[in-house]
Amino acid sequence: MNKTIYHKRKRRYTRSLRISDINNIYSNNLLIYGDNVTALKFLSTKPEVVGKVRLIYIDPPYGTKQNFTISGDRFTTISRMNGGHIAYKDTLTGEEYLKFLSARLKLMKDIMADDGSIYLHIDSKMGHYVKVLMDNIFGQKNFINDITRIKCNPKNFDRKGYGNIKDMILFYSKTKKYVWNNPRNGIEIGDKDSRFNYSDADGRKFTTTPIHAPGETENGPTGKKWRGKNPPPGRHWRYSPEVLDELDRKGLLHWSSKGNPRKKIYADDIMKNGVKMQDIWEYKDPQVSRYPTEKNLDMLKKIIEASSNSGDIVMDAFCGSGTTLVSAQALGRKWIGIDSSSAAMNICKRRLMRYDFLDIAKECSDE
Repeated sequence: MNKTIYHKRKRRYTRSLRISDINNIYSNNLLIYGDNVTALKFLSTKPEVVGKVRLIYIDPPYGTKQNFTISGDRFTTISRMNGGHIAYKDTLTGEEYLKFLSARLKLMKDIMADDGSIYLHIDSKMGHYVKVLMDNIFGQKNFINDITRIKCNPKNFDRKGYGNIKDMILFYSKTKKYVWNNPRNGIEIGDKDSRFNYSDADGRKFTTTPIHAPGETENGPTGKKWRGKNPPPGRHWRYSPEVLDELDRKGLLHWSSKGNPRKKIYADDIMKNGVKMQDIWEYKDPQVSRYPTEKNLDMLKKIIEASSNSGDIVMDAFCGSGTTLVSAQALGRKWIGIDSSSAAMNICKRRLMRYDFLDIAKECSDE
């Protein structure tokens, strides 16, 4: 007989259920304890979920050949310590690892919405092989970015090689019509004076950027003289002569003492709208973590804001300490988390206790 367990805190409840008992999935957040292949196969049969997951973020094992353990005297930090019990095993490598990941990625693709996307976090050991795998599953045309993430401060290890301070995030869509909210990065108030060192007559601070771009244009207006000036050798005008005239008419060009024009970029516009995010991110791992692979909360929020909208379903099929789920909850998304580690589940439940979700127990996961 199935036992329903209620956890009460701030009038929120979770229920521990059999996976076969779940009917109205769409209206619930789900935390599933068990093998993610079993869970993904089950979810792929549910019309409330299949084709409706807008965003998937996963941080699968990296093929490190290590066991991660939790010790009784370090109940909030899981590490590679000797002793204690195993939180999870990261022992698959090579072809075996790629087969493991391939089976799961194919199921995730089926579950994704047509305008959905997936971010896969990996390191350099297997990352390039995983890139080829994802090209095969999602299509090379749906590859969007290989994001470099600065994960820690510089290291001074005594080894033959450069310090390892980065990992990678592979970003793919299911189709070309994917959700994209054009994320921006703000700048610090203290950077305003150092970065914007010119002022208009009205006191508006600005910096400048070139109005030419790499590459010569033999034919067409951007390779010809404008205001008596040719573009520099090996370059062409970034804008047509008509647009350059309009920019100058509006006072948006800054002319140097030598008569060289550059486009004005105003500080107040940047402070208000931010700058476009690039593909190198500095979201370092938490200094005090609950889990050995716990990722930066702000990074997950940025990903969720970029590739989903309020009310969308966000999934993490290797949810670990639940940072993806916490971020999704904070941003008004529905979420599905899956993990086979009891240590991970315990941490997730502590972090998510105040919210409504269905808790599907591993021992009840087989129909």
